[in-house]
Amino acid sequence: MDIATIIGIFIGLACVFAAVMFDGGNFALFGQIPAILIVVGGTFASTCIHFSLASVLKLSQFLKKTLFYKIPPEQEVIQKIVNYSAINRRDGALALEKHITTAGDPFLAKSIRLIVDGQKPESIEEQLGMEISNLQERHYEGKKMLEFMGAACPAFGMVGTLIGLVQMFAHMDSPDKIGAGMSCALVCTFYGAFIANLFLIPLAGKLGIRSKKESHLRQMIMEGVLGIARGESPTSVRERMQTFVSLKHREEFKPKI
Repeated sequence: MDIATIIGIFIGLACVFAAVMFDGGNFALFGQIPAILIVVGGTFASTCIHFSLASVLKLSQFLKKTLFYKIPPEQEVIQKIVNYSAINRRDGALALEKHITTAGDPFLAKSIRLIVDGQKPESIEEQLGMEISNLQERHYEGKKMLEFMGAACPAFGMVGTLIGLVQMFAHMDSPDKIGAGMSCALVCTFYGAFIANLFLIPLAGKLGIRSKKESHLRQMIMEGVLGIARGESPTSVRERMQTFVSLKHREEFKPKI
């Protein structure tokens, strides 16, 4: 799991908990089932209406991608591609087959498989380009879903607030019930703002950042693999891959086979 996400969620929850409990506060006042049903249930219902069922069922996959997927370091991938180019020049494309299982990244493994299968550079570029395009489309869908939920959550918090106010005004002749209605109204607003701003909106942003990084990494892999497929020299492939990193790290990449 991404450490920054753990730290952020922990600090956010700790600060809210400390604020509630400060000076003898009662955390149980915020555990109102009606407020949770309105905010969480309403947000999920509106998401089902806005998106297709197939997309909603993928929500857990989007969250898993956001929280648990680890993008391989660029330097490590570049070094592998430089090594593969040297192997291809020295021993031929078939010699790369034994390196497919140790590629580490599924996209890199598929790219090497295409070279081993003797695919032409144009065909490799087309297939890998489609992979990148489809990846971006899936991530965009997940990001839009989380953003929609982040916008809907506070809105349903306001709906809960209005319901609580209606209940409160309906019992103006019973002072003992006014407090319960007002409490539910304010807790709904709290849940809507809290869930949206600590979870949904930040996760949508993180998914967008991860999508850009993964797309960049796959674009980098495609460029290197196309150089190998065209029969370019290891030096040429290395120079092509060096453009993806800062000047400080460019001299680190040399064939290690």
